[in-house]
Formats: sequence, structure tokens, C-alpha cells
Amino acid sequence: MTSRDDGALLPEVIVYEGEFVDDDAGPQPDAGPAPATAPRRAARRVAHAAATAARFITGHTLPGLRNAWALTVHWAALRYMTGDEIRRRIVKKQVDHYTERRDDARAARDTVLRQMAKLVDKAADDGLSGPEKNRLRDLGAEADRRRNGLAVLDALPFTPVQPTAEQITRWRGSRGAVRFTCVVVPVFGVLATVTATVPLSVLITGPALLGGGWWLTRHPIPLTTRPIPAELLIPELDAPADYQLDESRPAAQAEDDQAAPVGPETPQAEEEQEPGSLADALTSEQAATVLAAAIRAEGRDLAEVAKAVKEPWGWSFYVRFSTGSPDELNKDDVYKGLITRLRLRRNGLLVEGDPEAGDSAFVRALVRDPFSPEVVGPLPHRPPLSMSILDAADFGVAMDGTPLGFSLAGLMMLMVADSGGGKSGVMLAFAEAATACRDAVVFNIDPVGTGVGALGEAITLSACTDDELIQAVLDFLLQLCAARARQRARYGWGNKWRVSEEHPAIVVYVDEWPQLSDETKAKLVRAMLLGRKEALWFEADSQFGTREHLGQAIGPKLSTRLLGACRRVDVTELLGGGAIAEGYRADLLQAATHTQVNDAGQIYAQGLPGLPNRPIRYKVREVSDAQAARLGAERAAAGLPDLTHTLTEAGLWQQYQDLLARCRADTTPPPAPAILLTVREAFRAELDPDALSVAQLAEHLRADDADRWGRWDDRADRLAMIGRHLRKALTDAGVELVSTRLRHLPGEPTGYLLADVKAALAAFS
Repeated sequence: MTSRDDGALLPEVIVYEGEFVDDDAGPQPDAGPAPATAPRRAARRVAHAAATAARFITGHTLPGLRNAWALTVHWAALRYMTGDEIRRRIVKKQVDHYTERRDDARAARDTVLRQMAKLVDKAADDGLSGPEKNRLRDLGAEADRRRNGLAVLDALPFTPVQPTAEQITRWRGSRGAVRFTCVVVPVFGVLATVTATVPLSVLITGPALLGGGWWLTRHPIPLTTRPIPAELLIPELDAPADYQLDESRPAAQAEDDQAAPVGPETPQAEEEQEPGSLADALTSEQAATVLAAAIRAEGRDLAEVAKAVKEPWGWSFYVRFSTGSPDELNKDDVYKGLITRLRLRRNGLLVEGDPEAGDSAFVRALVRDPFSPEVVGPLPHRPPLSMSILDAADFGVAMDGTPLGFSLAGLMMLMVADSGGGKSGVMLAFAEAATACRDAVVFNIDPVGTGVGALGEAITLSACTDDELIQAVLDFLLQLCAARARQRARYGWGNKWRVSEEHPAIVVYVDEWPQLSDETKAKLVRAMLLGRKEALWFEADSQFGTREHLGQAIGPKLSTRLLGACRRVDVTELLGGGAIAEGYRADLLQAATHTQVNDAGQIYAQGLPGLPNRPIRYKVREVSDAQAARLGAERAAAGLPDLTHTLTEAGLWQQYQDLLARCRADTTPPPAPAILLTVREAFRAELDPDALSVAQLAEHLRADDADRWGRWDDRADRLAMIGRHLRKALTDAGVELVSTRLRHLPGEPTGYLLADVKAALAAFS
């Protein structure tokens, strides 16, 4: 206890304010209302959870939504199209216009010709009235104008105007604006309208957007350019050699490049340097990368591209697979996908399984024609009697540069190719080599044409366009088979005829097998089954390789089978069901047209002596008709191998002479028809003018046969009747001679040209 006097020595009293907290929850008498601490704490927890969820959703969906928007802009602005694709689309419009003009002109010409044909038919039946004659004359004049116009159009070459970089940018911008206006804006407008009208729709669209954003965040889609579509990879759309396209980059892309420059060592720079197609690849590594990416993009389990080699025609690869089979690359969908991804021509990919390794294959990508004239080379000169049929002859080249050389001895060959596939040309090339042999002669059979007749007198025997004569030749060969079998046994030659100059082989070329009669087909098949041992060898061609066209299922049994441009069923019929998967893609070859050679003369082959059975493409050198005629005359002048000794020993010499006389008589041209000779004499009587009208010819015809040509003297349409019956008489006689409108004569009458008459006579000489 302190006194008051001590109070000055003590410190001042310090007052602390506070609150006593105890377990008693009851309110204090002096306290005011208690604060709402529990709800506030719960609200803080909810806010924290919402913020965490928002950060999670934003981090996991917003990048995906941004990627979706970038994809939308990428599509709408056509940034997925390369400048070259847009250039090709612009040029394609010019090609379409070029083609449509000619199609329209051709259709207009055909319409006029059909109208004329109707009037001509009516004139032949009932005659024509005055207005109809005028109409026919007008149609003739219009038809001539249409023909001339079409000829002018056809003569004009297609010279496209290549677009500039600014035109390509405008094309992209205009179509991008259309897509934004007509697609993007309406879609977002509809979504906004539906959301405002039906708020509950957010329960559907919201999760859908979040889910899509989450997926795109985990699997972002790169904004890349696509390969050029296959329909734009046609030669007419290729850029000229001196054309360079400097594409102007979008401003946004330029800003990005300036903001984030990429050094030459960064992955982005390396990615930009990767070529988009094999044609752009400069190194083996780049080509291997392009091929590997394309194969993996098609869902194939590629292990590696073990080898890539630059070839004159493109690239050759050796690839290995981890699982699956290399044959899967030849499946239609995979093959077409690879063609598009690699930007090759339609049949520009060749896949050949390695027979020594089931997980590997050779892949050849054709960037350009593998059979240029420099690669194929000229036709080698083979002097008369300079080689043996047993010797290997050089016929062409394989696409890997190896020579196509083999012997014709012992071959029982069938070549299947469509019209324009080069069947006759390949047979002519083989026959050209056979006619240079000193121990082989050539027989020629063709039911509808001349076969290898371009070699002229170098052919020992020809039987063409006469089924009865063809059967006689086959009967003779079957008899010779039996006779040689007896001779072979008598001479002790074993199981094979010994070919020599005294006992030459006979090589028979058969063109257009399906056109033979059923009886002739049966004899041909029998001769092919029996003739090999007796040195009677057959090399035939057909447009079809199936049984219903050949008469019997003989194709797979023949030792040598060649395939040009043909159907898939022909490939599998001759080479087996797995041939397509193995790489024998003759179904991808294109036959020639009237103006384009395409892949004519290119073949796949099995059974050629000395060559492996592998699905590689060969090119047979062409022998032109002029070359064949010159070589045939040269070899005939030097003398052909003599069959006298061997046929005399066989007891068939006289029968052969009789058959040879029949064949030579069959090839003698028939005399010119009398009606054609009468027309020619009319021209001579008029001192051979350039043309004679029907009215002028009528006088000479009536003088030659008044009863026949004077029947219409009392009719007003006398000249029309004479003209119609003259045309019919020429047609019935097999004369290819047509009348024409003589524009240079008064009244433009119908008549005949002297040049046409001489050409018709030449056909019978």
C-alpha cells in the first residue's frame, strides 16, 4: 500500500483496451449485436474456389478456344491454300473457258450436221421442196462456217496468263471476305440470338465450348497449308519455267516475324525449310522426311526410310515397317492419299515389295517422265541375218536404267493392253528383231488388221482379215508340230528342237486375239500348248486377259506375260490375285489418245528370260512404220531364212507352197470398182479439173450407162437423184469418196474433188 506521498515516484498508469473471450457464447450485457463472422468466412471460401476454378478453366480451355478462333480465321481467310494452289485455280478458269469454247463450237457444228442429215435423209426418201432446198443450202454454208471456226479454235494453242502476287492476294482477300460475311458472321449471330432468346441454351453451348477448348488445348491443330488437290495437278496448270511467285505475307504474320525473329538454329526455322513435296526436296534427307511424313499421315507404322536416292526421274527409296505390310501402300485409299500428299502425278508412285525382306519395300516416286528420249535411246540397227534368235536383243529400258534385253527363243507370250496401250507397237518391236535373225522366220496373223505387216517383205507369211485363211495357217502349224516331234525323236535331239539355219524357228505374231472366231481360238490355244518344244513360238496380244475373251483360261499358263495399260481384272487374271498389292499397277497406266502418247509402250512383265520377275516398269522402243518399211525392204533384199530343207524333211513343203500362194493372193489388192473408174474417166474427159459437179458427172454417167443413170430425166429433182445414187453406188463398192460443196463455182453445187478421187484410187493400188 502506498501513501499519497509516494505517488510521485510511481510511473503513470497505462490503460489497455481489449476483449475477454471465454467459452460462454451468451451475449455480454454491455455488448452490442455480434458480427456475422461465419457467413463472411463461407463467402471467402466460395470466392476462393470460384477463382481457382476460373483459373483452371481459363488455363485449360482458353488456349484451345484461341486455337479454334485461329482455325476459323485460317479457314475463312483461305490461309490454308498456298499461293501456287490459288495460281492453279486462277489458271484453271482459263483452261475451263478454253475448253468450253471448243465444246460449244463442236456442239453447234454437230447440231447443224444433224439438221443437214435429216434433210438429206428426207431428200433420199421423198425429195425436197424449194424452201427445204434453200434450207439445206443455208445449213451447208453454216456447217462450213462452224467447221472453219472450230478449226481455228483448235489451232489456237492454250497460253494462260499467269497471275501476279497482287492478283493472288486479291483473290484470297475477296473470297475470305465472302466467307466471313456469309458463314462466320451468321454463325456467331445465330449463337448470340439463341443465347439471348433462350438463356437455358447456355447449359448446352457452355459445356460444349469448354469441352472443345479443353480438347484443343491438349491437341492443338497446327495452322499449316494443305497439299495441292489432285485435280489441280495437271500439266496445263503447271507454271512456266521462268515464272516466279513472290507471295506477300499477311501483315499480322509479318508483325509476328518482326516481334519474334527466329534464328537459323531454331526448330521453327528448320520446319520452314522443310519442303512440302518431293519436287521441292533438294537433299536425300529432305526427301526421306517428306516420304516418312506422308506414310505416317496415312496411318502406316513406318519404322524408317533407310535409303533415299536421287534419280533422273525423281526419287527412289528403301523403306522398312514396324508392323503391317508394305503391300498396304498399294491399297487404293492409301495410294491415292500418298499421291496427294507427295504431290505426284496420278500413277507416279511405284511400290515394290522386297522379296528378301517381308517388312521392306522399294518405293519409286516419279517427279518427271522416267522414259525421256535421252533415256530410252534410239533404235539399234540390226543388219540382215546378223543375229540368232537365241541371242538377247535390246528392246528398251527399265525405269531404273537397266536395259530391257532378252532372247525371243522359246517364248509363249501374251500381252494385254487397252486400245492405245501399245500392243501393236510392242509386237512390231519384237518382230523387227526376229526378222534380223538368220535362224528364224516370222508369220503374221491378224483377224482385223495388218498386225506386224509394216515390216513388209521381211514377213515370211501373212494371214490377215480372213478367218478361213488364219485357220489354214494354224492347221499347218499343228501338222508341223507333229512332224517336228517325230523328227526330233528320229534325230535324237532330246526334248527340244535344235534351232539352226537349216532348221529355223517359226515365230508367229497374233494380233487382236479376241477378234478370232471360237474355232480359231481353240486351234491357237492348242498350237501354243504344243509348239514350244518344236520351235514354233507364239507372241500374241489382246485387249482383254480374261477367259471369256481368250476362249480358255490360257493366260496364266503362258510362260511370258506382258501388261500395258489395262483393267485391274486383267492384271489379277494373268499375274494372280496379289499382283496389285505386289506393285504390278498396269491399271494406272494411261493408254494413248489420238494426240497424246501418254504411257503407250510401257509395260510390266513376268517371265522374260534373264530378267527378274519384279514389278518394275519397262519402256519398249518404238519402231515407226517408216523404219519398219525400210528395214523390211533391206532384209528382204538380203534374203530370208529358208524353210525348204526343214519342211521337205517334214513332208510339208508342197502344202506350205499352196498355203503361201493363198496368203499372197489374199494380200493382192482388189481391182478398183467400175463406178470409181467411171468417175475418174469423167475427170480425164474434162482435162482433169480440180473438181466436177454432179451435173457435169451426170452427163458422163449417162453416156456410160443410159439405162441406169437416165431414169430420172423427166423429174425435176434429176440431179438430186443422180447424186444420191452415185453416193450409194460408191459406198456399196467400198469406195471412201465423199462429195463436197464447190464454193468456187456459181450456185455452189455439190461435186467431187480430183484429189479425193485420186486418193480413193490409190487405196486399190
